[in-house]
Amino acid sequence: MNAMYSLGFGVGTCNRKGEWLEVYYPKPLLNPPAAVVEAVTGVLKPTGGNEIIALDPAQLAPLAERLESAGAEDQAGILRQFSQTQRPLVATLLASDAAPQSVPDAYLKLHLLSHRLVKPHETKLDGIFGKLVNVAWTNQGAIDLAELPERQLEARLKGEVLDVACVDKFPKMTNYVVPAGVRIAHTARVRLGAYLGEGTTIMHEGFVNFNAGTEGPGMIEGRISAGVFVGAGSDLGGSSSTMGTLSGGGNIVISVGKNCLLGANAGIGIPLGDRCTVEAGLYITAGTKVALLDDSGKLVENVKARDLAGKSDLLFRRNSTNGAVECLTNKSAIELNEALHSN
Repeated sequence: MNAMYSLGFGVGTCNRKGEWLEVYYPKPLLNPPAAVVEAVTGVLKPTGGNEIIALDPAQLAPLAERLESAGAEDQAGILRQFSQTQRPLVATLLASDAAPQSVPDAYLKLHLLSHRLVKPHETKLDGIFGKLVNVAWTNQGAIDLAELPERQLEARLKGEVLDVACVDKFPKMTNYVVPAGVRIAHTARVRLGAYLGEGTTIMHEGFVNFNAGTEGPGMIEGRISAGVFVGAGSDLGGSSSTMGTLSGGGNIVISVGKNCLLGANAGIGIPLGDRCTVEAGLYITAGTKVALLDDSGKLVENVKARDLAGKSDLLFRRNSTNGAVECLTNKSAIELNEALHSN
C-alpha cells in the first residue's frame, strides 16, 4: 500500500461491550505522503482496504519512531502522548473514499470536514446515520444509553449530578475541532462534520449541520441544513432556513452563492447563484410560482422557482398588494428570455 485516502490516530470511548461510541482524532491526515503510509503499514501490518486497528501500547513507540523518520513529527508526538493514557486507542486507515462502515471511520470523515481538509460533498458519507451510535453526551463524556441510569446513580451517590447536555448521534463540533478565525456564540448548535470557513460568525440562533457549512466570511443567524454550503460574503438572517436534502425528500443540492442575503425568517428550497437576495419572511420552494420581472419592472414570464435555480443577481420579494412572489433582475427582457430558455 503506497497510497491512502485518509489516516487518523484517535482516542475515544467504548461501552462495556467494547463497542465504539465516539473517537477524537487530534490531527487527521488527508492523502498522507507515501513515506508516512509506509511507516504506518510497516508497523500495523494492515491487510488492505479500509481498516480499523486497535492500537496496542507496545506499538506506540516504534510507530512514533518510524513516523518521525518519515517527517511526520506531529503524528509521532500524538502517539507519544497516547502512551500516557489507558483510554481506548485506534488507528483508522482509509485506503479509499468509501461510505463509512463503523463509528471510527465515520468520525474520521466528520473530522476531515471540520478540519477543513474536505468541503461538504467532497467525501462519501452515505449511510452515516446507520453507523453512528445514539449516545448521551454528558460532562463525563459519551455514555451508552443502556449504561446511563447506573452512571446517574453512581454520580448521585457521590453527591454529584451527571449533566446530560443532549442525546444524539452527533456531538458538537467544538468538543473536537475549533477552526481558526471563527466565532460561535452557541457551540451546541454546530455539529461535528460542519465546515466553517475563516471569517464565519455563527450567532446564537444560527445552526450548522454536518456535511454543510460556509466558505467564509459570513454571518449566520439562520439554519444551514445538511448538505448546504454557503458562499463567501453571504449572510443568513435570524431564523432563516435552507432546505436540506435529508429532510426535504428531494435530491437537489441546495447552496447559496457569494454575497447573498437571506432575510429574517426567509427560506430557500432552490440553490441560489451569486449576489441574490430573498426578502424577509419569504420562503421559496422549488414549485413556488414566481413572476419574473426585468430591469424595468415589466413582467417577462411566470415561472417556477426551480427554473431560476443557480442564477445570479436576483431579488425575490412578495408583492405587498396582491401577495404574488416576484423576482427582479438587472437584466433586460430579451436577456432574461435567452437565459431561461437556453437549455
